[in-house]
Amino acid sequence: MEIFAEFIAKIDNPMHRERTEEVLSWVAEKFPNLEPKVAWNQPMFTDHGTFIIGFSVAKQHMAVAPEKAGILRFTADIEQAGYDHTKELVRMPWNRPVDFSLLEKMIAFNILDKADCSTFWRK
Repeated sequence: MEIFAEFIAKIDNPMHRERTEEVLSWVAEKFPNLEPKVAWNQPMFTDHGTFIIGFSVAKQHMAVAPEKAGILRFTADIEQAGYDHTKELVRMPWNRPVDFSLLEKMIAFNILDKADCSTFWRK
C-alpha cells in the first residue's frame, strides 16, 4: 500500500487516516488483481486501465465513487445501509462502520460490467 502512503499521511484526523488505510488495504487484499493508483489526488483502483472505484476524504465522511452505473445499480442497498449518496458517490460517515459487503458488491459489479471496457470512464 506504499502507493497510498503520501495520500494517507496528509489526512489530519488520526481516526480518518486509520479508516482510510483500513478500507484501501481491504480493497487491495480482497481484489488483488486491481491496480492501486493515485490520480486527481485521490486513491483509486483500476482494472486493465479502466476505473473501478475511487475514494476521497471529507470532514464528515469518506466518499466512495463507483461511477454513476454503480450508484444506480446499488441505490437500494446504499440507502438500506443508511448512506447518503449523489449520482456519482456514496458518503460513508466516519462515525459509522463501513459496510464492506456493499463495497464488495460495488467493486465486483464494476469489474464484471467493465470487463470489455476500453476507456477509463464508461461512455
